[in-house]
Amino acid sequence: MIEHEWRQRFHDSTTSSFVDLLRRDFPQLLPESLQPGLPAGVVEAPHGTTVLALRYRDGVILAGDRQATAGYQVASRRIEKIFKCDELSGIGIAGAAGPAMEMAKLFQTELEHYEKVEGENLSLEGKANKLGMMIRMNLPAAMQGLVVVPIFAGFDEKASVGRIFKYDITGGRYEETNYDSQGSGSKDARDSLKKLWKKDLTRDDGLRTGLEALIDAADEDVGTGGPDLIRGIFPSAKTVTRSGFAEIPDDEVRRVCEMILNERTKQETA
Repeated sequence: MIEHEWRQRFHDSTTSSFVDLLRRDFPQLLPESLQPGLPAGVVEAPHGTTVLALRYRDGVILAGDRQATAGYQVASRRIEKIFKCDELSGIGIAGAAGPAMEMAKLFQTELEHYEKVEGENLSLEGKANKLGMMIRMNLPAAMQGLVVVPIFAGFDEKASVGRIFKYDITGGRYEETNYDSQGSGSKDARDSLKKLWKKDLTRDDGLRTGLEALIDAADEDVGTGGPDLIRGIFPSAKTVTRSGFAEIPDDEVRRVCEMILNERTKQETA
């Protein structure tokens, strides 16, 4: 009976927004951070730290460290912060880890639902606007300490270029032309990107630029996890191009990180 009711509501829906459908008919299925009536008080929860996005010749690269913190403690050393939204876009999460991951997954479902109902994909601009609305829905939770501030990036088929969007906690959306970073190490990552980023970077140069920025952030920010050679933990990196969303192999990321660290070791000992 429940399955029949769900299918009927889904097909009879007058909205192409999956989130609005849940809010109207099944609010209990929304992530807790998007539900009304949160208890008062600041919540101490694991936080993802540093993510970044940068444009290169063929599209955009999204990258993030793997560490989550809870206060002054390491909550996780292997958290994933870069997620696929659809074939032409991805999201990097920073802030409260649990709500951020729930939001990323719900946003993916939101885009799939829109495509099924409307019979076409949203433009990249439309996707960015929808994510801003979801972040604005999270504002009551943000006031309790569960702040979610992602980076959204994708390939714009009409403009034939990669685009990067950042947000504030109220859902305000701002476009960055070349690169951006969010999280506790974002200032140090942006300072590094400012020096290293160049127009029309190749994929290999873009990957190195992003990883150098994350390593610089880890050097200065205690919340950002750097490459861990002993445990074999390295940043994650993805690309979004005309060909779609793709993961950069861990072996390649490890090789570039080791190259960067070796070069810096030689400079320090010279």
